[in-house]
Amino acid sequence: MLRTVRLLIAYDGSGYHGWQRQRQGEPTIQEELETRLSALCQQPITLHGAGRTDAGVHALGMVAHFQTTSTIPLVAFSKGLNALLPPDIRILGAEEAQPNFHSRFSALGKTYRYDFFTGPVQLPGNRFYQAHCPGLFVPKRLEPALAALVGAHDFSSFERSGSRDKEAMGGRGPVRMLTQVNCVPVLARPDHWSIRFTGDGFLRQMVRILTGTLIEIGQGKRQPEEVAAILAARNRTAAGHTAPACGLFLETIHYAPQIFCPQSPCSESATP
Repeated sequence: MLRTVRLLIAYDGSGYHGWQRQRQGEPTIQEELETRLSALCQQPITLHGAGRTDAGVHALGMVAHFQTTSTIPLVAFSKGLNALLPPDIRILGAEEAQPNFHSRFSALGKTYRYDFFTGPVQLPGNRFYQAHCPGLFVPKRLEPALAALVGAHDFSSFERSGSRDKEAMGGRGPVRMLTQVNCVPVLARPDHWSIRFTGDGFLRQMVRILTGTLIEIGQGKRQPEEVAAILAARNRTAAGHTAPACGLFLETIHYAPQIFCPQSPCSESATP
């Protein structure tokens, strides 16, 4: 019988060329997982992720699924798979999903978090997990800008140039809806900040370009009122710089609860 298995995955993207398998042979999260899953199931496995992350981007809650005829226990896809994976990739949970579940197309939205540090000297151990943006940062300056971003907008100005050229005749286009955007200090640590974005979808490098623009506003290099004009311009050159990949975390993929087996005894968590 064909099974659909859903995985909850966390990874440190520092040593990988992003999520998606690459023709050039660079290491990727998808390839690493597919290799280990194929060995476990003793058959070729194709893993479908909820989205793509760029090189150096991290995930706390990536969701992916695959189908297999293997009858091995579900625990093999959490604890067993973790024993085979490198320490920078971990399976947080595995569960049976309904046959029509798709990690990407069943998703209702995503939450991303961007971490950055505005102090003068960054600790070396933090350089892979937060961007260093030195300078006075005033989060209150962001309030009008954050409010302007919430809602459905054409986010062409916050998309990497040329990223949709091959899909110009199809797809959703550049309109996305952000339901929540906020900027908060990190555990009362001086000069440590997080900006969190929740929406129904994101364009290529949209979060990083939004973050770069918002940091410029918080540091007084742009005015908060510019956001409306940037959106209206529908041109990448109108927005700010692209923030480095190292500070970006995919936190959560949002789904309707009924697409999984609710509280099923077959569900297995890799965490205590």
